[in-house]
Amino acid sequence: MVIRDLVAKSIFEQSGYIAPEPNGAIKMDANENPYSIQEPLRKKLLEEIGRVDLNRYPVAGIPQLRERFAKYYGVNKNMIMLGNGSDELIQTLCLTLKGKINGVLIPVPTFSMYKIIAVNTGNKVVEVPLDKNFDLDVDAMTGRIKDKFPAIIFLSSPNSPTGNLFSRKKIEAIINKAPGIVVLDEAYASFSGRSLLSLLKRYDNLIFLNTLSKLGMASIRLGFLIGNKDVVAQLDKVRLPYNINSLSQIAANFFLDHEDEFSKQIIEIANRRDELYRGLKEIKWIKAYPSRANFIFFSCAFDSNRIYNKLVAEGIVVKNLNSPPLMPNCMRVTVGNKKENETFLKALKSVTPK
Repeated sequence: MVIRDLVAKSIFEQSGYIAPEPNGAIKMDANENPYSIQEPLRKKLLEEIGRVDLNRYPVAGIPQLRERFAKYYGVNKNMIMLGNGSDELIQTLCLTLKGKINGVLIPVPTFSMYKIIAVNTGNKVVEVPLDKNFDLDVDAMTGRIKDKFPAIIFLSSPNSPTGNLFSRKKIEAIINKAPGIVVLDEAYASFSGRSLLSLLKRYDNLIFLNTLSKLGMASIRLGFLIGNKDVVAQLDKVRLPYNINSLSQIAANFFLDHEDEFSKQIIEIANRRDELYRGLKEIKWIKAYPSRANFIFFSCAFDSNRIYNKLVAEGIVVKNLNSPPLMPNCMRVTVGNKKENETFLKALKSVTPK
């Protein structure tokens, strides 16, 4: 057996998404919330989880949780679908939307899983570079739009890894031109002070993604898709049964019951972000970019691979994005708590050009 003969060429030739092993390091690479649930709420959650009958399947279709999140987002229940993280929802979109209009269009740099999942599901992918301000290049993007391409345009705002919000005017220009669905991923919107969810009332080809992963519940892998009920009905046919396990369902309900506590953490993270940004600006060989997310994108005046290895040696893991010509010697650091940020800045300042 020759494995290369069995696997699609587009899959065989890619490296896929690789998450590093933490090994007790200070994790500042995955855009997680650095704050854990504190007592007595932690004890309350564990008690609720302890009542789960592990021998039974979870509630199929999770109607009660869908209804609660629909109310949370101010939409109808039939406009929302839950997924095992946003990744599953991206995969469902890429599997479902492959009719006469097909293919995927994305700006770059952006969230890597858009391309990885699109390729793995057999979609043609076209990438268009962002402009010099990391905003959408509308002329370039609309120039790639044809009558039957693309079925999906993925836009992440705030964008990962650059941290900026895309122009609302440019987003709407692309929605108006698109022959298919525009997916606006607002995974980091809670840190930005802006959501464009109200645009759903104006555009029936717009879908929103969001997640609890950035808000303090990354381990439960719960994402949300919100959009046109007719589109959601078709996506729901492709969704795997029992895709949200019982433990995640309980934790998601817990989030809704105590949303005010998580909101306090979001405010704290935004404050720490501003402190971290000021600290990065003090390092002469770094160019830090303003962020509206829970991370900061920055470029280095010399080899980021060496800087990354130095940080790892100090027990700190960040995201090394070094990939010319789009992101030469660039990195992304997740906002940590006060101690983590200070430790990171101290380690970074200890690196000197050769």
